[in-house]
Amino acid sequence: MRKERILIVDDDPDIRQVLSVLLNSEGYEVEQSENGELAIEKLAEDKSFDLVLLDIMMPGIDGIEVCKWIRKTSDIPVLFLTAKSQESDKVEAYGEGGDDYLVKPFSQTDLLLKVKSLLRRYNTYQQKIAKEVSVETLSDTVSVNTKKRIATKAGVRINLTDREFDILRYLMEHRGDVVANKELYEAVWGERYSSSAGNNIMVHVLNLRKKLEQDISNPTIIKTVWGKGYRID
Repeated sequence: MRKERILIVDDDPDIRQVLSVLLNSEGYEVEQSENGELAIEKLAEDKSFDLVLLDIMMPGIDGIEVCKWIRKTSDIPVLFLTAKSQESDKVEAYGEGGDDYLVKPFSQTDLLLKVKSLLRRYNTYQQKIAKEVSVETLSDTVSVNTKKRIATKAGVRINLTDREFDILRYLMEHRGDVVANKELYEAVWGERYSSSAGNNIMVHVLNLRKKLEQDISNPTIIKTVWGKGYRID
């Protein structure tokens, strides 16, 4: 199971270390940035973070400017951790896209409660978005948008023929079930199954595997159930 990833941005190394130890102990994967410029570089290169813990008062690019940049490119939640406690500071932080605000010094319990709450809301949002655009994941690297008829591998679009995509979509619609050759052929080709149809299906599935699988000799997405048909788990 993928660990949720958190980026800590603070110019105080002691705070970064304490937060890292605490969050690691809770099962999160943590990375650090010591200033706003490095944080922006890291976030620009790595789109897999689930939460940013962000100090406001830092030399160079401050936390507010980092948050502004994040909001131009991402919906990732931002939790401000700062010594600034005035109402005007909070208004500015929320106004520039912050999701929550915690004043230093804070308790570990308060921090963890806010972290868990923000991650839960973000995950729910991500699942909702994925459902709305009909995106399904078939592996760690392969995703399929059935509405747009687009498949991607490691973020790169896979060039599937219409027939290949129709086969893939039908297997996805019956995910977990064994789909017999006869059923697959008559549903996708729209023709009566014949003795030669099995070879036709086999060729198309082989081409699909070449495009989807990491190791075609050991397929993990489209599996063959010998004597019965094919299945996507």
